[in-house]
Amino acid sequence: QALLESWNDIGRKLTAMAEYFPEDKYDFKPTPAQRSFAEQLLHAAGANYFLINPVKGVTPPAGDPKRSDFKSKAAIVEYVRTSFADGAALIKSKGDSGLNDLFVDPFANQQSRFSDGAWGILEHSGEHYGQLVVYYRLAGLVPPESRPKK
Repeated sequence: QALLESWNDIGRKLTAMAEYFPEDKYDFKPTPAQRSFAEQLLHAAGANYFLINPVKGVTPPAGDPKRSDFKSKAAIVEYVRTSFADGAALIKSKGDSGLNDLFVDPFANQQSRFSDGAWGILEHSGEHYGQLVVYYRLAGLVPPESRPKK
């Protein structure tokens, strides 16, 4: 339950970031060497499939999703939402008894526990959430999570 709640929480935060950032700023980069706002979202959401796919016995992605494959804000928002929904469904299907199931981590090329992989992806998502907060602030916007609660 703790893993699922944390997964859904970071998914909610990243989805809100995607939904509320203006589409005309989606290709904004703080510096030329950094990813754009859109590329950050695609990278964070795409990383979910480096856990989901191997656990399901599917080949992991070859790299980050390409911005050119996601022409609109709506397409990116949907991708972010779907990647976290797919992860949540996998976590639910594993249940408590499946947290120690083994899979081959595509980065380490060794066996890892499902729960360790999921917590690792959660940390990765949180790191990118923090980066996106900076994008919001540089664009003169207040991130959704920092806005006053109604």
